Amino acid sequence: MNAQKANNTIDKVRQLQRKLYLSAKANSKRRYHALYDKVYRTDILMEAWKRVKSNGGVGGIDRITIMDIESYGVEKFLVEIQKELINGTYHPLPVRRCYIPKNDGKGSKRPLGIPVVKDRVVQMATKIVVEPVFEADFKDCSYGFRPKRNANQALKAINEEVNKGCLWVIDADIKEYFCSINHEKLMLLVKQRISDRRILKLISKWLKAGVMENGKIQESIVGSPQGGVISPLLSNIYLHYFDYLWGKKYSHLGRLIRYADDFVVICKGWENAKFSMRAIKEIMRKLELKLHPDKTRFIDLWNSKEGFDFLGFHHRWKKGKTKNWKKFWDLYQYPSQKAMKKMRQNIKQVFQSRATLLLDVKDLIEILNPKIVGMRNYYSLRFSYHELCKIDWYIKKKFTIWHNRKRQKSHRHCRIEKVCEIIYKQGLKRLAVVEC
Repeated sequence: MNAQKANNTIDKVRQLQRKLYLSAKANSKRRYHALYDKVYRTDILMEAWKRVKSNGGVGGIDRITIMDIESYGVEKFLVEIQKELINGTYHPLPVRRCYIPKNDGKGSKRPLGIPVVKDRVVQMATKIVVEPVFEADFKDCSYGFRPKRNANQALKAINEEVNKGCLWVIDADIKEYFCSINHEKLMLLVKQRISDRRILKLISKWLKAGVMENGKIQESIVGSPQGGVISPLLSNIYLHYFDYLWGKKYSHLGRLIRYADDFVVICKGWENAKFSMRAIKEIMRKLELKLHPDKTRFIDLWNSKEGFDFLGFHHRWKKGKTKNWKKFWDLYQYPSQKAMKKMRQNIKQVFQSRATLLLDVKDLIEILNPKIVGMRNYYSLRFSYHELCKIDWYIKKKFTIWHNRKRQKSHRHCRIEKVCEIIYKQGLKRLAVVEC
């Protein structure tokens, strides 16, 4: 009965989303004035809770976790939220500031804003309702933080365009994008589709909720904190203006491929690339954004020996050979040096703790396999094989060191062949599809 009830809830949510998407697609100028009552629907709140729970994460400034709410009672928790939304007494709390390492090799950190669980649920419910409306407008050039769109599709688009002979690339990065979003301009863009004052008020409250760091609350004047459930959608709404203008005025210069705040423009020649850069800077100026000077550059794939990194892959135009030794040119896409380092760190973290010495081989394999499969699913492109073999070899070495430490052997790398035989018999997955 519970499973049937859950399926009915999902079906109702999907029906609402489909209805909103189709109506928005049919009329690009329609503005929605009655969405707020959908946000506090019981089925929407329950679906929002499920998604927030599946995302996991730590507590916000109140330190209340998912487990705390399950102990308290999920239905009771959602009814209380529903009452607050109906009565207009819901007020978001400031987000909790924390920092995660950036993969820039400089030891710098990226700021995250962690909302309390209650705010995450309300944000998710709002996202469920309003996202289909904006999805009807979003352009095909945008791949990040969107349903049914992903990084692999963006990589495929790059491959297609370069293999058409478009060998000039603008590799761009927006400087401190999430911290630079202008609230007033963002709300104007939201209002192009949403006229429901209560929805607009909710979004405005989240933008201005503030940030708590070291016990002090800082006012939010600009930006949408990374870590918020609705922040990715708001960031796409803001940059949709860029996508729209590019498609309308500048698409003849080159193809735009954007993933969140990272994007490339692939052009036929130098002149097009030069004019594209001017156009990009002009649009960014209108949005009060700046390109990162160190991460934005031109690449001539035909003459360049460096290529470019995008979405964890290095892209380089290279000469290859078929099995019959016929030469051909192709875009080689394989894990970048940063991605390789990140994969190694991901594996290293598993073996770092001395507690792993208490585990047996099967336990360790159970921990590693989901990580290996996740990396393989993302990085297994046509020319990734040799790089993935290197990570497989790194895993073998780490397993051998662990095996010898566990047995108090003096030589860290001895018996590597025997260890490899054991771990693969026990079911360890490989990143490279075929053994090196």
